[in-house]
Amino acid sequence: MQEYQLTLKDKRIVWGKAINIESLIGKYPSDSIRQGVNAALDWNLPAGVYRAKEVVMELDKMLEAMLVQLGEPVNGDPTVLLDSLQANLAISGRLSSLPLGPLALEDKAGAEITAQAVRIGEQLVSWAREINSEKKVLAKYGPETLGKLEFRSHCYGHPLIPEAIAQVWGPFGGPRIMQIYNEYLHQFVLLRDALLPFANWEAVPFEVEEHTEFKGLRFLEPAREIFLTQLLGKKLTHRSIVQYAQSVVSSGLMAAGYGFQYRLGTVLPAGLGESARTAARYLLKWHPVQTIAANETQDWAAVSFDYEYEDYYAAPRNEAGVGKPGNKETLPVSEEHYDEPSIARLLPNADTDRSILRFSLEMEGREFTVDLGQLFRGHRFLYRPYDNADAAVAKRDSLSWHLAADILSHSGLVTNTSGIHFIPTGGNELVLWALLGKLYPENVVLLDKGDKEELEAAYVSGKGFGTQFLVL
Repeated sequence: MQEYQLTLKDKRIVWGKAINIESLIGKYPSDSIRQGVNAALDWNLPAGVYRAKEVVMELDKMLEAMLVQLGEPVNGDPTVLLDSLQANLAISGRLSSLPLGPLALEDKAGAEITAQAVRIGEQLVSWAREINSEKKVLAKYGPETLGKLEFRSHCYGHPLIPEAIAQVWGPFGGPRIMQIYNEYLHQFVLLRDALLPFANWEAVPFEVEEHTEFKGLRFLEPAREIFLTQLLGKKLTHRSIVQYAQSVVSSGLMAAGYGFQYRLGTVLPAGLGESARTAARYLLKWHPVQTIAANETQDWAAVSFDYEYEDYYAAPRNEAGVGKPGNKETLPVSEEHYDEPSIARLLPNADTDRSILRFSLEMEGREFTVDLGQLFRGHRFLYRPYDNADAAVAKRDSLSWHLAADILSHSGLVTNTSGIHFIPTGGNELVLWALLGKLYPENVVLLDKGDKEELEAAYVSGKGFGTQFLVL
């Protein structure tokens, strides 16, 4: 069995069974252009496994059919129709289908999703221009076949730029062209919104089942409506993002944890394999790996990954202890250097009927494990020295520093009653991530350099009261 692995600088995270889904992509039992009512032809995504670019290739058939039907005045030039698509996928402007720009969402989840919407929208339009420029659809079907495409698009509300209105409703356009264009725009909007949870959205494989009552990606509309309501209402949580992602990839899962496995891979928070200082906190990432092995007689199981402590507030806690006394003048402490560990493993917990994963590493001849879900929770909740800095309302007099191994050796979550507690990691990202899964996630501040200026900012970061952990 070939293990899957992520590389983090000179470190590795390994787990599960690596899978290859390439053979499933693009293998469809029928064509997206097929016989419709009477002599007309219809369009619908055939059942199969898609990634984003494969969907764009299928949508190009609608665009090329419109260009053929608009005839000589347009002469096959998609510029106007694609410019209107670009305006629909933008996050600001009168034509925006998802006007996140004017909202200027400041919560971390909203800010990450906003940036995603920009990246995905721009790339989808770029692909649409590139694919249409090749004119493969016209070469395959010919103008006579594409001229017969006609269907009813049950969707309203996608406005057009003036130039597109002139084309679509001009002398060579009309309701028939408008129906196709409306569906074309709507499918792109559904595709963009479906991929919002995923940091590596271009790579995510998802299954489409063909339905007679609606077209293409419209099966996503109920889940999308719930998700966008939470996003625009500024009530988006990590769990709601996971729930939506599960619907997008047709996992069949109802309950949501912090990640999940489905037939085509594993989806976990995007921070895994990235630097904790720069990684997204709310986005997810797809991995081509079977994390939970199925029984020999069973197919892959869809699995939701649970936190060991569903309510971290009620989790058992242990005090970090006194550590080595110090003062603000003696920081930063640079005595600790970790050449090890160089490998961390994700281990399913076989002793419970709940699907719990552990992040395990070896250090100083000992094995340390933390709950993977708590690790991601700690990352979402951490503070940075210059973020959320408020004047401290409670003075912290004592300062001590601790070996990372001492912190990781405790059971439960680690906290303390008072003081500032400094934990150097020697620049080892695996140790840093493990600490985020072990420290009680309340006043944990992640440092970049640990110089005097940054430390001064860190002392007044966080909640401004209670014990504080500084991790470098």
